Amino acid sequence: MKKMWKGNHAIAEAAMRAGCQFYAGYPITPQTEVGEYLSGRMEELGRTFIQAENEMSAVYMIFGAYACGMRSMTSSSGPGFSLKQEGIGYLCANNLPAVLVNVQRWGPGLGSLDSSQTDYLRDTRGGGNGDYRVIVLAPNSVQETVDLMYNAWDLAEKYRNPVEILSEGSLGQMMEPVQFPEFKERTEDLGWTWDGTGRDHKKLSSPEKPAATRMKLQLITENEQRWESYRTEDAEYILVAFGLPSRSAKNAVNQLREKGEKVGMIRPISVWPFPFKAFEETAKTNKCLKGFLSVESTDAGQLIEDVVLAAKKADLGTLPIYGLFSGQHIPKAKEIMAFYDDVKEGREKGVF
Repeated sequence: MKKMWKGNHAIAEAAMRAGCQFYAGYPITPQTEVGEYLSGRMEELGRTFIQAENEMSAVYMIFGAYACGMRSMTSSSGPGFSLKQEGIGYLCANNLPAVLVNVQRWGPGLGSLDSSQTDYLRDTRGGGNGDYRVIVLAPNSVQETVDLMYNAWDLAEKYRNPVEILSEGSLGQMMEPVQFPEFKERTEDLGWTWDGTGRDHKKLSSPEKPAATRMKLQLITENEQRWESYRTEDAEYILVAFGLPSRSAKNAVNQLREKGEKVGMIRPISVWPFPFKAFEETAKTNKCLKGFLSVESTDAGQLIEDVVLAAKKADLGTLPIYGLFSGQHIPKAKEIMAFYDDVKEGREKGVF
């Protein structure tokens, strides 16, 4: 049975049902409710919650906990994630899983409390020094947030790599009907954790680098691309949007279709690995394409860089790519439709 849940509370409850045993975090708007909920819920279930003294301490706490095999997570918003980057890099360097939740807010520095997608480039590129990637999943509803969180640890442990849920301020604060899955039993022997006995337990052995790291990232890229294609079969223009802007984009597609316009949408669900296969499949079946429109709540465009790369990889690099960047608010369907009209009438020039 579905019940109304706030996004931040829902992702925290989903974490419990997925088997989270240890949480360390630090308050920051707009994700503070994640930690607030877990502070009581984890005690009820006999699990471990720690409010760390800062974001850096929190990420190293989950490093230690997962080294001992405990399903561990941390959560924050953009500025807090910037402080966590060194620890996230060390998780990757030591081939440790973890689950990270970023409820994004707008802007550089401290930014503001407005919902946005301005952490996209940092989080899909690894964020810190060195060659690594974090698997990044971007839900567009409270239910999808729950579903992705429920499977995040399985994915992280499969590749021994952190998985991030890239939420947004408004998604964390909004309420929607949600149906939760049952509690997940975790019985597997990880085999690589420290057990405190001094035995050689495969330990946290880092594989030969860079070859092994490269092979792991190639395997993730091949196996874990996730997306939704909507009315793309005969579309002349395809909107590309993730997260909350994708809901406005789908609404715009439906309204434009009612007017006879051939428009579709590709929604990345995994933003790393980016769903290049969605563009390649579209290129094989759709010979009517005239361009792509990147729709995102950023100031200068971030998602659009991957749209350009995806079009090139799909041999569609000669098509123009336009960008609607709404900044500190979620673009409305009417804004997207007006932008589309400007594109079609030649009033809007392609960014690429």
